[in-house]
Amino acid sequence: MGVGEQLSSESRGEPPRVFVTYSHDTKEHKELVRKFATFLREDAGVDVHLDLWYDTERRDWSIWAIDQLTRADFILVIASPEYKRRAEGIAAPDEGRGAQFESAILRNELTRNLFEQTKRILPVVLPGRSIDEIPVFLTGYSATRYVISKISLDGIADLLVAFTGEGEHPLPSRGEWIGSPYAENSRATPVAGPVRRRARLLTTVLDPSNIGPDLIFAGADLDAEHYGNSIVHRCNAFCGDPRSAVEYTLGRRYHEFEAVVGILDNAKDANQIGYFQVFLDNAPQRQVRVTLGEPIRIHYNVERVLRLRLVAYRPDTVDNPILAGMATAVGRPIRLPELAWGDPTLFE
Repeated sequence: MGVGEQLSSESRGEPPRVFVTYSHDTKEHKELVRKFATFLREDAGVDVHLDLWYDTERRDWSIWAIDQLTRADFILVIASPEYKRRAEGIAAPDEGRGAQFESAILRNELTRNLFEQTKRILPVVLPGRSIDEIPVFLTGYSATRYVISKISLDGIADLLVAFTGEGEHPLPSRGEWIGSPYAENSRATPVAGPVRRRARLLTTVLDPSNIGPDLIFAGADLDAEHYGNSIVHRCNAFCGDPRSAVEYTLGRRYHEFEAVVGILDNAKDANQIGYFQVFLDNAPQRQVRVTLGEPIRIHYNVERVLRLRLVAYRPDTVDNPILAGMATAVGRPIRLPELAWGDPTLFE
């Protein structure tokens, strides 16, 4: 069964916004990139953006590239000899300025947050190209690369997995540890009746071990419900970090974590989309997507978890203060997040 048959409507979800960065090596290479991007958009339903489709009027291509790189959920870097030269600073300053400009921004993003941007910036090797043509800063041998043997649904299967976080072999749930067959009472004695956990509000029982900018502890209204001990992510003129995180040391003392996540009822932009993600000892859990008036209650087992990390963000936020100022100057929105973790709670 091919990958196209395996994807059910439930697993597809919201299509990711994807930007394709490449160099104009030859006419044949440009056509191959166009064919690949068109297939992703028409046959796989990916919200792909390519420069060739926007060459319809006079525009400032540097501002356009910044906007695309900022708004994209994922960036596909198409490997080729000329892109590699330009991305690694070998080409002359007046050669392939677009690829040099875009790759410089990508290097900056990886330096700013290697962990998150490694998952966002994806090196792609199209048919007829080589892994050796991947720019060195994308670590084509030590990190995942996406080799497209054929432009087809089966050929892009690995990319679809990267976009959705849903692989062919999901991690099975772990059963109860039975211990040695020769040890007495190796299996824990079942608890009679339901286990009653004691609830503790996260913001009152623990101090954060690390907290990013633009996060405050305050009340939050989500779908007309008030949550008095919330973690709110709200920026003013610009965001110090669009994916600002807060971390707590749980000390392996708690059993469960729960919160209601959503967009603030008084958000200035009612059309924004927010994403929330929990990391348990640096292991990312599946992202949760929310819209205004539709908060979601999340629940995780945190037994044996030492470190809890919470990240909430708006994917289309303009994150660079200089770019935010430029966007404001020309009347373009900078799309600031207005999100909240409603009454995050730990259960002992």
